Amino acid sequence: MYFNDVFILIYVLIAIIGLIIGKFTAWCNMRIPENKKIFSKDFFKANREGLEANYIFMTATAVIYVALLYKFGIQTQDIFKNLDLLKFLILTPMLLLTFSIDLKHRIIPNRLNLSILEFGLVLTFIYGITNVNMAKDYILGMATGAGIFIVITILGWIISGKEAMGMGDVKFMGAIGLYFGVSGIFEISVLSFFVAAICSIIILTIRILILKRRDEYIAFGPFLAISTFVCIFMPQSFVLNTFLAFCKTLGDKILIF
Repeated sequence: MYFNDVFILIYVLIAIIGLIIGKFTAWCNMRIPENKKIFSKDFFKANREGLEANYIFMTATAVIYVALLYKFGIQTQDIFKNLDLLKFLILTPMLLLTFSIDLKHRIIPNRLNLSILEFGLVLTFIYGITNVNMAKDYILGMATGAGIFIVITILGWIISGKEAMGMGDVKFMGAIGLYFGVSGIFEISVLSFFVAAICSIIILTIRILILKRRDEYIAFGPFLAISTFVCIFMPQSFVLNTFLAFCKTLGDKILIF
């Protein structure tokens, strides 16, 4: 049986790999915030001592891996055409870590951003072997992603005197630009602010009215990770076109009133 020209046993294999990678991602989720080594024999020792597997990471990774395989398929005629599948398989656990660590610890660690950057540079070099223009677009995407968020950070300091965007977010967007190029990084930026605006209103309302808290800080990394996943699976320019259509509709309704 085949799905999207891929034999079903390949899906089973990629799901198993996802479970294994998810287990290791859960381990990294504990170690990275504490600045501890992730490649350590303690990983196996912890398992023997009965450390419970983080089934959320395992399940999420396996499901996303299967979805990626279905979306991109496997090209047997030209192995370079499998680069899109490969880069997002590599990126997935790092996005999950970004979401989890920033949500819990309010920071995107430098070693995580550096890992995203290093893999991105290697993949960009491989892309450049077959398509120099594509490699240039990814390099420009890195500069664009970091540039957009640096500008926002500076404007935040000027306007409010407070940090509007953490440097971890700036580094993250620069590294992510290597995977999506200029147009892709614009889509992620637009979508992340749109999602953050909606979720922030809901979160702040709950904090103030229900929990009686006035902690205004909301980590932005989870919104960046979610937006990146959406842009992986959505058709190119779909997010930006949808957002522009929404703005036009909203503008027309405002003009009517």
